[in-house]
Amino acid sequence: MALLTLKDISLHYGTTVLFDQLGFQVENHERIALVGRNGTGKSTLLKLIMGSVDSDSGDRTLHQGTRVARLEQQVPVDLQGTVFEVISEGVGKLAGQISRYHELIHQLATDSSDKLLNELEHVQHALEAENGWELTRQIDEIISRLSLPEDQQFANLSGGLKRRVLLGRALVQQPDLLLLDEPTNHLDIASIDWLEEFLLSWGGSLIFITHDRTFLKRLATRIIELDRGLLTSWPGDYANYLRRKAEVLAAEEQQNALFDKKMAQEEVWIRQGIKARRTRNEGRVRALEKMRKEHSQRRGLLGKAKLQVDDGQYSGKQVIEAREISYAIGGKSLVNNFSTTIIRGDRIGLLGPNGIGKTTLIKLLLGELTPDSGSVKLGTQLEVAYFDQHRAQIDAGSTVYDAVAGGRSEVTIGGKSRHVMSYLADFLFEPARARSPVSSLSGGERNRLLLAKLFAKPSNFLVLDEPTNDLDIETLELLEELLYDYKGTLLLVSHDRAFLNHVVTSTLVFDGPGVVNEYVGGYDDWLRQKATPSPSTRESSIDKEKKSEETSTTSAKKKLSYNDQRELDQLPAKIEALDSEQSELHAMMTKPDFFSRESGEITKVQERLSAIEVELADCYQQWEILEG
Repeated sequence: MALLTLKDISLHYGTTVLFDQLGFQVENHERIALVGRNGTGKSTLLKLIMGSVDSDSGDRTLHQGTRVARLEQQVPVDLQGTVFEVISEGVGKLAGQISRYHELIHQLATDSSDKLLNELEHVQHALEAENGWELTRQIDEIISRLSLPEDQQFANLSGGLKRRVLLGRALVQQPDLLLLDEPTNHLDIASIDWLEEFLLSWGGSLIFITHDRTFLKRLATRIIELDRGLLTSWPGDYANYLRRKAEVLAAEEQQNALFDKKMAQEEVWIRQGIKARRTRNEGRVRALEKMRKEHSQRRGLLGKAKLQVDDGQYSGKQVIEAREISYAIGGKSLVNNFSTTIIRGDRIGLLGPNGIGKTTLIKLLLGELTPDSGSVKLGTQLEVAYFDQHRAQIDAGSTVYDAVAGGRSEVTIGGKSRHVMSYLADFLFEPARARSPVSSLSGGERNRLLLAKLFAKPSNFLVLDEPTNDLDIETLELLEELLYDYKGTLLLVSHDRAFLNHVVTSTLVFDGPGVVNEYVGGYDDWLRQKATPSPSTRESSIDKEKKSEETSTTSAKKKLSYNDQRELDQLPAKIEALDSEQSELHAMMTKPDFFSRESGEITKVQERLSAIEVELADCYQQWEILEG
């Protein structure tokens, strides 16, 4: 059964074609990832599905009784009330009564006047008449599961907590179809893990936009891509999408090349002069006119960002030396007895829950804050470029051009002068967009603008505080390549697990309030190491290799029991069988008629695929344990 059907949907903004006769269906229990470049209209498509935006033409059909809820990309700046009140808004007309009942219960703890008791009785009767107790239970359950401070003011919360509250407001509506626009933005890793587990066990259908590739790979049962006004569906996982998308683009490029070659030949023919005109085939002329029209209407692929950073002069070999530093605010320890040495060329990730003190630690290491005890010594010839997650370095009232130019007409990148307009084009800002006010930019565009402003400044020490929020996956991968090749030193705060794995060489992790430990490698390496105590100072690569060799030798000497050895011998065949079954199911889902089958059959296949992924992960983990 299709919960939602879009048919021949078209939408124009001025002369820009956002959607061109777009259509697709959403079935029960699907988890669909919506991908596409920034600015292609992904968020607008979610609004259209929600019903808050109307199309120019086409039909949007919801199955009778289907409830749709949406988590928007940006946190509303004018949202007021307590956490409980904001989440209560999701239940509709009883929200005011439920919030008032919650408020009265708290007031009666200190004031049991007849006036309050009478009002409480009135509110209770109203809730009983409208099934309000069940709605109140749902609100309490969501608040508990999201670990939210129900009586705190929404306006006073951190960005991550605000996102969780808004998610709670959407979930309490008990939607059949949930729309999530960048749900992992500003969430810490623990919250992202919780959200993944929740959505994997959730019974409804899901359409989500995300730049988090780990989140996408774990959740998506189907991928739909918005590209040049058209929507294409790619059954299966993210790896299958990448492979098949590359094949389609290669075929498109070849087809366009053949078309352009034939058109060029026809243009030569029609310009051959009087003799050619006497024998001109009028059908051939009309065919050429059709080719010209088709060529003019062709929408080319969106360009790729060309990220460059202006490497400054080399800093001293030792960038930062921190010795036994501690720092507390209001009696709360944020950093306790922490030591580290950062060497030129280090690429360090900084991990920890929201609000635990990551930004404070950065400011201590940069000398912007003085520790309560201990010392921080900065190296010589440091040129620091700092990416602020709140984008405070950009004046929303200025234009894109002025935000980067700063009164100049040129910037210097790698010792070469570039016109600001040309430099902005590398970050996908066309001339018209470059003259637009910053306030009109999307979240992803603002991030690209801040990167452009940052990279135009010579630096040998990049400090990036959550630079990946709102960036599309393609730009994210380009940023990874740039940071990997960066010759200076990098300190990176991020909750993007794949990004950390691809970029950093070590991680500083808040393993508890005030407790910062250092681990070799990225996010996955930290997961493997965190089960054992970690030293607060970095181990050398030689020490790590020695430990690895000692561990391998010890494991090799350990004799397996008969049952363990038998299980180890059987694992390869079991993994091969699971891989084969997974490939067969993926092949089944790629057939054009798959999603026209009975919903129960589709669900059965999707559930089996999810089960296979879990079984394979368990097999590989057990193999690793048994082999040591």
